[in-house]
Amino acid sequence: MPDFTRTDDLRGATFTNVSLLGARFRGADLSDVVMRAVDVAGTDIDAPWLLDGRSTLLVNGVDVVPFVEAELNRRFPGRADSRAQDADGLRGAWAKLEAAWAAALDRVAAMPPGTPDVSVGGEWTFAQTVRHLVMATDTWLGRAVLGLEQPYHRLGIPHSQYGGDGHDMSVFVMGTQPYADVLQAWESRVAMVGEFLATVTDADLAVPRTNPWAPQHQESTLSCLHTILEEGWEHLRYATRDLDAIS
Repeated sequence: MPDFTRTDDLRGATFTNVSLLGARFRGADLSDVVMRAVDVAGTDIDAPWLLDGRSTLLVNGVDVVPFVEAELNRRFPGRADSRAQDADGLRGAWAKLEAAWAAALDRVAAMPPGTPDVSVGGEWTFAQTVRHLVMATDTWLGRAVLGLEQPYHRLGIPHSQYGGDGHDMSVFVMGTQPYADVLQAWESRVAMVGEFLATVTDADLAVPRTNPWAPQHQESTLSCLHTILEEGWEHLRYATRDLDAIS
């Protein structure tokens, strides 16, 4: 089958009476795509930026984004608190996320040996997802907020395991790693966030920080913490989806 990569420019293309049955789009920009008289039975769309407050997704003229947001909040109690605006609210939001991830870890522990390293449909394994959250915490707390000289744990995984997103890949250990070591790394980052939130004040939340990916832009301590919470809930959704498939 044809394999279209980032070197292929299909912007503005028109597809008429073609079959995309079973096609997979990964990391593709489908914004402003218009589909008319299409068969979408069984279509599975995963668009984490759909819920950024600026996007719309029209299905038969109906914006389904608010329905998706409400349903995800129902499925993941505590997710709605991830945009808390004050220190106490953030502490409560983190406690709920931490509890949700603890439940997921317990679920994996009760599944057959090797489950953490099973990939579903070429997606990250459960262990890789946890490793990515370690990296995200190091980026948005260790690097952006705490200003650590070397914030990254060696078991973290960037969005691209092959570089290309500003990382010195020599910092990270790629390949499958012992799950016990992954859990230890995760626990250390959970503790780091908890310790920071235990003493953070509303005034601290307004302190400007440098965006770790775009130094020309400023963030705040609050926005950095929001990113950590959002990453946690989004990746819990992915992990739960794949654990359901494995089960």
